[in-house]
Amino acid sequence: MIRIYPFALAACLVAAPLAPLVPSALAQEAGTGAETPEGTPEETPHTGPSLMERGADMFLRGLRDELDPTLQDLKGLAERMGPALQSFVDEMGPAMAQLSEQIEDWKLYEAPEMLPNGDILIRRKEKLDPEAPDSGETQPETGPGGEIEL
Repeated sequence: MIRIYPFALAACLVAAPLAPLVPSALAQEAGTGAETPEGTPEETPHTGPSLMERGADMFLRGLRDELDPTLQDLKGLAERMGPALQSFVDEMGPAMAQLSEQIEDWKLYEAPEMLPNGDILIRRKEKLDPEAPDSGETQPETGPGGEIEL
């Protein structure tokens, strides 16, 4: 059987606003039934959950039961991966900060690619104009005959 966890998670997030209805529905199911001694339901409108509330309760309970093993697995994975991710952030954080200072806008660059030797290239989408003035250092002034005075 194929399980579709992202859809189940999305359904859980969509149904989350109905969660306050669950305790009242569970109390109703536990034995505070609204039947008269003759076996016919009472005619008072606001005494118990409506069919929609009971349906939402059943849906949420089934969804919770279905997602519980997956969430437990995810929790275990997070506990195992936590130290490794923390060390990755500790080591790579400064390098990523330097890289983000050099790159003004990420939209100007292609996706990174890895070369066979292990180098990673991040190519610029549009080539820079070599004739454009550089915003960095200016060229030293040259004297007569192309001499540069130090």
